[in-house]
Amino acid sequence: MTGPPLLVARSLSVGHDRDVVTGIDLELRAGESWFVLGANGSGKSTLVATLLGLLPPRAGEIRVADSVRRAVGYVPQEPRFEPSLPMLAAEFVAMGIDAGVRRRAAKERAAAALDAVGARDLLDRDVRALSTGQRRRVAIARALVRSPRLLVLDEPLANLDLRAASALAADLEQRRRAGLCVVHVAHEVGIARRLATHLALVADGRFRAGPAALLGREAFAEAEGPPP
Repeated sequence: MTGPPLLVARSLSVGHDRDVVTGIDLELRAGESWFVLGANGSGKSTLVATLLGLLPPRAGEIRVADSVRRAVGYVPQEPRFEPSLPMLAAEFVAMGIDAGVRRRAAKERAAAALDAVGARDLLDRDVRALSTGQRRRVAIARALVRSPRLLVLDEPLANLDLRAASALAADLEQRRRAGLCVVHVAHEVGIARRLATHLALVADGRFRAGPAALLGREAFAEAEGPPP
């Protein structure tokens, strides 16, 4: 799928009190499935946090299309839930919907988003009683209920059982084909081999990116590291 980029990064450097990854040039477009690969601690999460405006860049620039600014979904590696606040999964997911949507319509949209990640049975469960994997599915549903144009998932399949992971992967691929740009942050390369249209490799502070058809074999081998 072609068209103007949703997000552009040029000569970007990211980090907290020092540069962690430098030389980042990146363009994200509708219908692309990006996998950001690299070892734990390589700077993948720092990179996406900067792209999303959660961290200021240390150098370079980021441009986000006006049509995307209010249509971004993000699920961090460890979604946060308020342990002292009783809340049903449906209510938590509905928090991602813009104000003004009628309560019944909001619940229907929340149910559909939970269904997409194989978690409709959690609709009326208190989020405080959910397992780590169940909470992750609920957090992903809240990101999807926004009908985002750009969706960023940090280790999206972590703590999911095979059935839930398969349901999520199938739903994301369907949405990508309909025009959603999906960015997965991962260190496991198995799903990337099947779903990636584009790859970004973070290693030793360096950054490389491009179509999976061009970078795939080399990027996968480097992300997996040497055999034990």
